Amino acid sequence: MKKTLLALSVLAAGSANAGVNLYDQQGVIVDVSGAAEVQYFQGYAKDSDSAFRLDDGDLAFNTTVPVTDSLNAVAAMAYEYEDGDVTNDELWVGFQGDFGTLTFGRQYLLADDAGIGKDYELGGDGLDFVVANGDQVAKYVFDNGQFYAGVSALLTETQKADAVTGKDVDEAQVIEGRLGARFADLDARVYLYSGSDIASSDIFGTAFTGGVIDVEGYNLEAEYVMGAIALAGSFGQVEYKNVANSANKLDVDTAALAGSYTMDKTTFALGYTYLDFDTDDVSAVYANVTQQLHSNVKVYAEIGSSDADDSEFGYLAGMEVLF
Repeated sequence: MKKTLLALSVLAAGSANAGVNLYDQQGVIVDVSGAAEVQYFQGYAKDSDSAFRLDDGDLAFNTTVPVTDSLNAVAAMAYEYEDGDVTNDELWVGFQGDFGTLTFGRQYLLADDAGIGKDYELGGDGLDFVVANGDQVAKYVFDNGQFYAGVSALLTETQKADAVTGKDVDEAQVIEGRLGARFADLDARVYLYSGSDIASSDIFGTAFTGGVIDVEGYNLEAEYVMGAIALAGSFGQVEYKNVANSANKLDVDTAALAGSYTMDKTTFALGYTYLDFDTDDVSAVYANVTQQLHSNVKVYAEIGSSDADDSEFGYLAGMEVLF
């Protein structure tokens, strides 16, 4: 069962979605893909200065090797460049067949794909499951075209030092799942997430000083496409609880609406995000336009406004090149 690496790109959420074939012999395929994205960005933060922002820099290698007529071995390595240092954010192996795809190692959780926003940067605060990748991840995904599902687990893993105690958190664990279905032009899904002993200094600014926290939540999402028009909406609830003090917790409701219209190679999008937690609520509205210069090249501009305290008008212009 020979499959191209394009089908495997859904496994690597951080990887670019273009690709160059390096090797294809006797069913063994090796591809490389990359992305470079730079923005001129002015965020919502008070007194912040506009500047160039290196939003994305990725390089990924993927391979598939046929083991039998119905089973492939798959693997990937990917690297990030955004912070000036080269970081290996994916290194996994696994198996793929009619049963789905099972992978192990450093990779992104299903939760990394959650959200329906059509913003580039100015969607405001929204869904936050805190941990969306790790080294100790086992993940299974299945998709038969109409129905799709997945489950993954972050096994016990050491995280960076907690900002409150100054100690490493070596018991962080996550289990999560996704279940979805496609009916004609409608795509609906739900994400479920449960994390324990997660290191976090704060959630949503200074609203909640977490320390080591447990995270429980879900997000319901739906997208509907009518020709050139795409509409999407979501609603989620997440609870953050301090492990050392269960009375110290934060309950958050989040909702989002977004829509887009594509005319030839130009796409216009508009969206709204709402966040409601114990002591406050914040919303943001944004609009953007994207011009597809080539299947691998796009330029875009976005503006946004948030009603958070001391927020400023936000804007950006950016360009992304894939290979």
